[in-house]
Amino acid sequence: MEIEQKICVIVADLRHIDYAQEVCEMIECAAKIRGTGIAKRNPLYIVQKIQEGKAIIAFDNDKVIGFCYIETWEHGKYVANSGLIVDPDYRAVGLAKMIKAEAFKLSRKRFPTAKIFGLTTSLPVMKINSELGYRPVTFSELTRDESFWKGCSSCVNYDILHRTDKKMCLCTGMLYDPGKNGKSNSSEE
Repeated sequence: MEIEQKICVIVADLRHIDYAQEVCEMIECAAKIRGTGIAKRNPLYIVQKIQEGKAIIAFDNDKVIGFCYIETWEHGKYVANSGLIVDPDYRAVGLAKMIKAEAFKLSRKRFPTAKIFGLTTSLPVMKINSELGYRPVTFSELTRDESFWKGCSSCVNYDILHRTDKKMCLCTGMLYDPGKNGKSNSSEE
């Protein structure tokens, strides 16, 4: 499948609130299919991200086909790009890369000095993150904010994270540090 001109990837706004339930269903379905850890999200949480201007949404005409949001921790010292989801019919065509690039750009614009991080079990997401300038790190280099780690509690692998006192899990932690990276390797910026 080729990406056609009718696909758009944009910062979500109030017009997109009605898609929150659908986004949550996409996330839950992907977790079941992959059999790996993807934390569930509540539609109200997705609505909040949209209202704050911290969400990226992708459409094919009127059909939502992808989503990602940003969250801040420790008073903007850390930013997480989370909840990346792509409709199964649009995988392997570069859509995830487009969404992540927009989330990264939004994060850098809104929080230029923040360290940007993510947790993932997905090899394609690790590759995209690496292209954006992220590097794999131990969990000790990520935020210590307990509310971030609480967000992992709905993941099927949470018991591992809990047993290891948040030192390791099946996810890989990846970090973009503007103090070490300077400008991104991405031409998207």
